[in-house]
Amino acid sequence: MADQPLGDMPTEDFRRFGYQVVDQIAEYFENIEQLPVLSQIEPGSLAASLPASAPEQGEGLADILGDVDRLILPAVTNWNHPNFHGLFSTSTSSVGVFGEMFAAAFDMKAMLWRTSPASTELEDVTLDWLRQMLGLPDAFEGIIYDTASVSTMHAIAAARERANLGIRENGMSGRGDLPLLRVYCSEHVHSSIDKAVITLGMGTRSLRKIECNERFEMIARRLAEAIEEDIAAGYLPICVIPTIGTTSSSSVDPVDAVADICEKYGLWLHVDAAYAGSAAIVPEIRHLFKGWERADSIVTNPHKWLFTPFDLSVLYCRDLDELKAAFSLVPEYLKTSDATAVKNGMDYGIQLGRRFRALKLWFVLRYFGREGLIARIREHCRLAQLFASWVESSDNFELMAPVPFALVCFRANPPGVSDLDALNEQIMNAINASGKAYLSHTKVNGAFTLRLSVGSIRVEQRHVEKVWKLLNDRLVEATDLEKK
Repeated sequence: MADQPLGDMPTEDFRRFGYQVVDQIAEYFENIEQLPVLSQIEPGSLAASLPASAPEQGEGLADILGDVDRLILPAVTNWNHPNFHGLFSTSTSSVGVFGEMFAAAFDMKAMLWRTSPASTELEDVTLDWLRQMLGLPDAFEGIIYDTASVSTMHAIAAARERANLGIRENGMSGRGDLPLLRVYCSEHVHSSIDKAVITLGMGTRSLRKIECNERFEMIARRLAEAIEEDIAAGYLPICVIPTIGTTSSSSVDPVDAVADICEKYGLWLHVDAAYAGSAAIVPEIRHLFKGWERADSIVTNPHKWLFTPFDLSVLYCRDLDELKAAFSLVPEYLKTSDATAVKNGMDYGIQLGRRFRALKLWFVLRYFGREGLIARIREHCRLAQLFASWVESSDNFELMAPVPFALVCFRANPPGVSDLDALNEQIMNAINASGKAYLSHTKVNGAFTLRLSVGSIRVEQRHVEKVWKLLNDRLVEATDLEKK
């Protein structure tokens, strides 16, 4: 297309192809059950099918859109598939996609209020709506990042700043006056906590993981003992991170008891509710969040279980000024006359430019409403409990952990099998390779454990029944092979 005029695509072409793009996305959602959950391509095959360099002349959008179907779609792992049950089952909603489209079109960089009034003010309003739905006190104010890994890193940085060690100005390296800083979490904590202390220059040595009980919950007494031991050793505790909905088993740490300990020792309390936080909108589940209202900061991810397109993570802080103290830095070219009267998003993290992420969450909250969102999450929990009941009533499977939310940890344990770890891995790999469903695994008390997560906006009971049949069919095949 050497004769392309300068400037952007002509408006009439944008409108015509825009309709086509929406049609393609609609067909994708409508026909997603006919697609394999996991991509069936071999490593490197997509790259091998693409040119080695970009085109010299522009290409027609019709050809590009055709290649989305021909090349890209076969290489997609379909997270939106109702039988995506691995990791944490997440999915976007169609209305969330619309919000993302507008955010891309507006292309605002939400660093200053002045550069992005809509993004700045809508973020505050939308996060306050969500705060109310979650039942958090008025004192909490939110800020949007991309993922929980980044949200938690910012919370630990704020905790470190509160310790008043002069690290913002003087750093940590080359100093002999700093004790070892301590951050505490459960032994089942997400790996992002380890990465956060690495990134912040504290090192994995600063992270102390606390023993858990038979329900995989942090033992508060062990936490208190660890803090006392560290203080006696000359270390400086700064932060405790309990989890509501751990990654492996969705266990719930005793946040209220941990809050008592944090108050006693003056420690920052950061609650990791990245996965399960959305479930706090459901009245009968709210008791699992007891104590999180006492936190200094909380992270929850609407992109995990609130049908919002990835990525959108919310960090709520009891005093957002403490976060600002850790990160605010205003060069001359960003100074404005309204700085004291407005909230500038750049003051609350490492990013300068920030995407208009609040728009898609605003679309989701308005379209579904509180009752619609509650009904969907409640149904996911019902389906998980239903699946767990099948496991419990079976002679060939067993539950490996409690099911407080919509994640089921289980394994096959038929009589007469010598290596249950190998059997379960074989069953999981066979189901995943089939493309009919996707399960992931963890280790529970050292045993290879299957994980079934229910969370897709498109999931129905028939999809969970399908997985149960697949599991039993693969079990029969695997045990028949062993007998031979």
